[in-house]
Amino acid sequence: MIVPNHVLEMLKRVRALYYQDGRETRMLPDDAAHSPFRGAQSASAASITGLWEALRNQGKARGRSQSILADPETLANAETYSGNIENMIGTVKVPVGVVGPLRVRGLHADGDFHLPLATTEAALVASYGRGALAATRSGGISTAVLYEGVLRSPAFVFDSLLNAGRFVDWVVTQVDDLRAAAEATTAHGRLVSLEPIIDNNVVFLLCRFTTGEAAGQNMVTIATDALCRKAVDDCPAKPLRWYVEGNFSGDKKATSLGTLTGRGRKVSASVTLPEQVVQKVLRTDIDAMLDYGRVAGLGALLSGQFGAQAHYANALAAFYIATGQDAACVAESAVGFTRIERREDGLFCSVTLPNILVGTVGGGTALPSQRAARSLLGLEGPGSAAALAEVTAALCLCGEISIVAAMSAGHFTSAHRKLARTR
Repeated sequence: MIVPNHVLEMLKRVRALYYQDGRETRMLPDDAAHSPFRGAQSASAASITGLWEALRNQGKARGRSQSILADPETLANAETYSGNIENMIGTVKVPVGVVGPLRVRGLHADGDFHLPLATTEAALVASYGRGALAATRSGGISTAVLYEGVLRSPAFVFDSLLNAGRFVDWVVTQVDDLRAAAEATTAHGRLVSLEPIIDNNVVFLLCRFTTGEAAGQNMVTIATDALCRKAVDDCPAKPLRWYVEGNFSGDKKATSLGTLTGRGRKVSASVTLPEQVVQKVLRTDIDAMLDYGRVAGLGALLSGQFGAQAHYANALAAFYIATGQDAACVAESAVGFTRIERREDGLFCSVTLPNILVGTVGGGTALPSQRAARSLLGLEGPGSAAALAEVTAALCLCGEISIVAAMSAGHFTSAHRKLARTR
């Protein structure tokens, strides 16, 4: 059989659905009139109530959905969300657990931290808590921000390779003026690198910015736009068209570029677990963890994973949501490398994440719930974003330690059965 059986079975199921209940015509375009829906760019109690009325008129507001999403506290604080969302109809409550104390001994972060995690996944907080306990009993996690810079990659399309080359030749002689145009848009962003990439008649400019205490996604977009407009206005070689982002930077995507050069903050974290901690806290042994680590490393290699790690995304999604970070950045932040090695004094465990995008100001960090959750960390003021990035990497390391231990000891399934209660 040339066509695999699972493909034939899938086609059989699709074919049966297609000819059921007239679905072959249902999938055709439908030009019937539809009810218009007017949104609201700014949030207020009145705008939220008005949107719910429109939803009811269209038969979409059912049961207690309005009272649950648009609760009294949300309505009372509606204006605070105006800079973060459009068409606001309420807030969603996600359970928040706490992990800690987690001892971090870093270049920027130093202390015992309690970390809020917003998640609906049973066993996740318990697992990270166990890793934090093991790391803290081992003296804490050493961390360092190794590199910093948020990328934006505008693209310029020319009529020929020759004019693309002329544009690049002009750009490298005008860096000071282009930097000034970009930095005039922000009090905190700084252009630290400008690298042209040519693909025949298309030029990408890799613009790397430091962003102070903010994650800086919007900051670098606005600054890059100003840089591009300055270049287009002043350069004799005019592009046919240009775009503020050419999909080269790795924004919200796992890429080879991000893995190698980083986007945001590149952070490394490590701890050495004594044998006694591995046995008493993690309920396994060093050799068992090393054995599983070799198999997991092979799995990462064979599957073509960007980096080699177990589940950074679990920590990042829960921590980003709880503290008001851009949750979509988990797509690129969850790239990195986990290592475990035997040392004379125990099991050395480390993670390196090249794309941690976090901030202590801007974005959703000032929203009521997120600000309250972030206050547990006590990270404010100069250097706080770098400290937050180090804490984030330390949290990811806790998860790697715990899951490798659970897999190596055969406890992974039983822990989920117990804590998730086989729902």
